[in-house]
Amino acid sequence: MRTSDGPASGGMSAGADQPHGDLKRVAASSFLGNFIEWFDYATYTYFAITIGIVFFPESEVNSTLLAFAIFALAFIFRPLGAMFWGNMGDKKGRKQSLAISVLLMSGAAFLIGCLPSYQAIGIASPILLLVLRSVQGFSVAGEYSGAAVFLAEYAPPEKRGRYCSLVPASTATGLLAGSTMALVLKMALPEAAIIEWGWRIPFLLAGPLGFIAHYIRTKLEDSPAFKEMEKENKEAAHPTHLVFKKYRKRLLSSIAATMVNAVGFYLVLTYLPTYLTSYTAMEASQAQLATDIALVAYLFIIFGAGTLSDKVGRRRMLLIACGAFIVLSIPCFLMLGTAALPVVIVAELIMCVTLSLNDANIACYQAEMFPTEVRYTGAALGSNLAYVVFGGTASFVATALIDATGNGLMPAFYMMTISAVAGIILYFTAHDYNGVPLDEIE
Repeated sequence: MRTSDGPASGGMSAGADQPHGDLKRVAASSFLGNFIEWFDYATYTYFAITIGIVFFPESEVNSTLLAFAIFALAFIFRPLGAMFWGNMGDKKGRKQSLAISVLLMSGAAFLIGCLPSYQAIGIASPILLLVLRSVQGFSVAGEYSGAAVFLAEYAPPEKRGRYCSLVPASTATGLLAGSTMALVLKMALPEAAIIEWGWRIPFLLAGPLGFIAHYIRTKLEDSPAFKEMEKENKEAAHPTHLVFKKYRKRLLSSIAATMVNAVGFYLVLTYLPTYLTSYTAMEASQAQLATDIALVAYLFIIFGAGTLSDKVGRRRMLLIACGAFIVLSIPCFLMLGTAALPVVIVAELIMCVTLSLNDANIACYQAEMFPTEVRYTGAALGSNLAYVVFGGTASFVATALIDATGNGLMPAFYMMTISAVAGIILYFTAHDYNGVPLDEIE
């Protein structure tokens, strides 16, 4: 097994000689499944203000803050989901884990769209919302990392970053679809209609979309790396235990990289419409439009960043992203504070470019950290341990910091702090495996 950090002089990964058609089908299925997961997931954030009104109308606390608290609490179940889906993916196969998780996620989203309001059934309404959001948190824990592992095990070593960038691209596409639908609904319907029934439409769409994704995934072949591991009978008896026992340093490195992604992703791509509407003079439709424009640009940027990582290395790009967030966060939030649409768009584009330097590399970096027998589990744990602490709480922490201090720049200070801590950890723990076949990484 290979332990060095440079490219291998020989050998070939399990997926390097696969027919191009197989790789295309895996890429398409990973893109579609992750898109559906994150369309459902992001819809909650884009309608956070409305959800707060529907489920917490009589609260003395900021109703939007309570809606984000429900969002954050659901992330507690992500580490449990990571262990569950990771173990299933490492023992039963990547495709089985991915096929089942998307059904749970979309089913929970559909039921959220059916929930009665607080006015109809009282306190049972927000309790049921928390339960269904927890199911979402549990199921999504296996999606992002699983799709990354599936793609990484099929992709040629020298193009692994490029193919794995499809995962964050599909996430952004899901966000764009959710954001666009929110924008259209908010522009087409009066506020009363949005509160009464309009917010439910994106959630209800999750049902049929989830069945489509499930069907597609059941028709795929499992990854060559997983089938080779089964053939050689190398599967780990307890993948989670092995990750914590043997790969703690790599797990820490994965968590550090994902810290920046978790906070940056939710602040930049999902929280800003709420921030601009609640804490600046910008109208909701304009705030949503600025986010849509930034997301479209981000989709083009992310593929270039993933391809670049195959040439310069994942470690270097992750460190550059940390430094850029430290330098640019405050200037960008000052620009957001102007509430002028052109200035806001420029600020969001700057943050999207910075985020892409991290986001384009996360999926591939996590898959490269671990050997085949624990790859799904290790990648899922690294991602979700960071997301439960920093991702799910990002919107809540940003809102709470602003409410406590009255300072609209607090999200920028928070982003800078997270980037500094992650950058220090990555400097001492991160390694580059671009170009190295996955079966040569010890």
